[in-house]
Amino acid sequence: MCNAVTDQAPRGMRYHIALVGRRNAGKSSLLNLLTGQAVSIVSDTAGTTTDAVNKPFELLPLGPVTFIDTAGIDDEGELGELRVAATHKALNRADMALYVVDEQGITAPDRAFIEQQLALGLPMLLVFNKTDLQSPSEADLAWCQSYQLPVELASSVAGQGRTMICQTLYQLAPEELKAKPNLAADCYGPGDTIVCVVPIDMAAPKGRLILPQVQILREALDNNATALICKETELAQTLAMLRRPPALVVTDAQAIKTVAPLVPDSVPLTTFSSLFARFKGELRPMVEGAYALDKLKDGDRILIAEACSHHVQDEDIGRVKLPALVRQYSGKALEFDVVAGHDFPDDLESYALVLHCGACMFNRAEMVRRLRECQRRGVPITNYGVAIARVQGVMPRVVAPLLAHAS
Repeated sequence: MCNAVTDQAPRGMRYHIALVGRRNAGKSSLLNLLTGQAVSIVSDTAGTTTDAVNKPFELLPLGPVTFIDTAGIDDEGELGELRVAATHKALNRADMALYVVDEQGITAPDRAFIEQQLALGLPMLLVFNKTDLQSPSEADLAWCQSYQLPVELASSVAGQGRTMICQTLYQLAPEELKAKPNLAADCYGPGDTIVCVVPIDMAAPKGRLILPQVQILREALDNNATALICKETELAQTLAMLRRPPALVVTDAQAIKTVAPLVPDSVPLTTFSSLFARFKGELRPMVEGAYALDKLKDGDRILIAEACSHHVQDEDIGRVKLPALVRQYSGKALEFDVVAGHDFPDDLESYALVLHCGACMFNRAEMVRRLRECQRRGVPITNYGVAIARVQGVMPRVVAPLLAHAS
């Protein structure tokens, strides 16, 4: 069942479902049918959808999702090629895809595109749209069965197919999407106390906490734990007033050098970024990637990858502090490039290392695909928090509580 609901879940916590297919296959009409709203412009003119359209929605019982309506895979011309490239980028951040075909059935371009995405491991549901005009052929149904590709029928004009599509999407969703994810909750229990250390410097947003800090605090409340928050200058006092040691201390990575000596070795200690390395991707490859910091050479290029665009400040972690730390640690003359948002370079092989942010604004699928792409091309990747822990000499301690609970 589908319900329209408010857009309150963080973008990175939503499961992304892309609607893909040829021009005029009825992707936008199907999106409007699924959401019960006029989200996308609908026209008989092929190529009406140019840029990807994002629609937050509540897909029960899966939870908050974002539908992504994309341009046709057969778009033409110079602009058309750019639109097709944008469709591929949208699929890079999709957890699942709805592939839509019209009364023509499954064409050769459809088959080639579907086979490519299935080879990349993208869960996909094929929807025969416009069944008021033409039912799917036996040959097309047999082809889908040969690939174990689930199929549903729909007619946006007749308003048919919505319920079954929603149910099949839930069945198709990877089990990890259905499970309640842990940020840090597997490191403590009900009744435990955790301490969050949040430095306030020029880069800290005015009057608020950043999303990872808020999510970890909320998770503690949801799991019946007590969460305390303090600056690094008040950490010693905060620990001293506790009657029993905290089950976990989480600090901003930038303060790890100050915080580590204040936290007894018997108390698990980690960083917000390291938690997100595990939550949004896989921690072990990030730990392995951090060792590349010890092998850098003069002239090496390092890619700084940010999941969101933001105003760059004097104390910016990714563009100022981290490059300075890496240069100091390696003692080498290095070059740093920066990409932001969903941009990721095609020439990954030209980089000796990728330093990625915590990806709090990404869903897990996009971050995992970036990990896989780096692994496929033999480029080490790590994230800010793990890298900082490495150059500060505390990486084993920071990742130990998380690796102990990693799958």
